[in-house]
Amino acid sequence: MTNTKTKRLAKYHQKGVIEAGCDEAGRGCLAGPVVAAAVILPPRFTNKTLNDSKQLTEKQRYELREIIEKKAITWAVGIVSPEEIDEINILNASFLAMHRAIDQLNQVPEHLLIDGNRFKDYKEIPHTCMVKGDGRFYSIAAASILAKTYRDDIMLELHKDFPNYQWDKSKGYPTKAHRSAIEKYGITEHHRKSFKLIEPQMQLDFDI
Repeated sequence: MTNTKTKRLAKYHQKGVIEAGCDEAGRGCLAGPVVAAAVILPPRFTNKTLNDSKQLTEKQRYELREIIEKKAITWAVGIVSPEEIDEINILNASFLAMHRAIDQLNQVPEHLLIDGNRFKDYKEIPHTCMVKGDGRFYSIAAASILAKTYRDDIMLELHKDFPNYQWDKSKGYPTKAHRSAIEKYGITEHHRKSFKLIEPQMQLDFDI
């Protein structure tokens, strides 16, 4: 795990501009929604632990969520359902989730910092795509934490009704246990039917 104490993230991309960091979580999952967040932080915001959510422990993520929600100028979360993902594909669903998050911000940003290398224009607001931006900028890192924790919360709730799929552990990602559960129990309304839900070899064994 990255030593977050020595990791230094940038406070902004363009000085003096109101920037919103945007990131999503759940893009590679087999089940559940894709969730995105948008965050505008104060210009002088700093935190020694804040980093890409994947580099942090679950406890750190939830502790940071409280700090982000308290300190941010404004923040919001956008959700796109599995049905919508199947209809418009996961890439467009990721963009839509970010758009929905930005829609809810209490302040209109002047610039968007997007984690990744692609984005669909949002209204007239200029944007910059940042590969691995969640490990480079505070605002994107903050968005990654909100997106991740809010999506985890959703999957934990869904797990209560569908315990066989162990979403409390996998959060819907394509783990071996998750794929085995799909083979054994079939799919739920929360699965993304446009995704390859079981491995080809498992399908072959099932057919035999």
